[in-house]
Amino acid sequence: MATELGTPGIGGLDEVEDALRRWQRDEAPLQLHPGDLGWYRRRGARACAAAVRTWRRRGRVLAVGLLDGPGLLRLTTAPEARHDEELARSVVEDAARPERGVLGVGTVYVEAPTGSLVQDLLAERGWRADESWTPLRRDLAEPVEDPGLRIEVAGPERARVWAAVHRSAFEGSAFTASHWHAMAGGT
Repeated sequence: MATELGTPGIGGLDEVEDALRRWQRDEAPLQLHPGDLGWYRRRGARACAAAVRTWRRRGRVLAVGLLDGPGLLRLTTAPEARHDEELARSVVEDAARPERGVLGVGTVYVEAPTGSLVQDLLAERGWRADESWTPLRRDLAEPVEDPGLRIEVAGPERARVWAAVHRSAFEGSAFTASHWHAMAGGT
């Protein structure tokens, strides 16, 4: 059966987040995370759903992509599907053809798990590796020593201040108190 490209809609976001949650492994290569969708929801559930792409076979989600802007597809697959040739060919073909609605025309990027067949097939089609990310992780089995920093919870009453700090830290950020409320409310 063929792999089908789709967009989940607002009602399908929970299923996509559940799939991402099941696929998380500390030892796995860099991967799209359910928290990435949560962060994207600061733009609202409708915008988040519109930015998500799924690849399914027999109704099962095998790959999830997040359009993190018009030229970047952040992709991961079910761990057992990292070398599924039919899936990888479908993802690569969809990413390479703007009319398929995954990536636009011009310079575009695909972030795919290291060692996945998707990366190999992209390279065969002339795609080049770009800067790699350095994922950092920390074992939290033991308590983390106090670094001596003051940490405050920013509740709804401080959303405006939190948004201003965020904008000052990230050049070009358009984060607002409304975005904070949307993200915190899961809408």
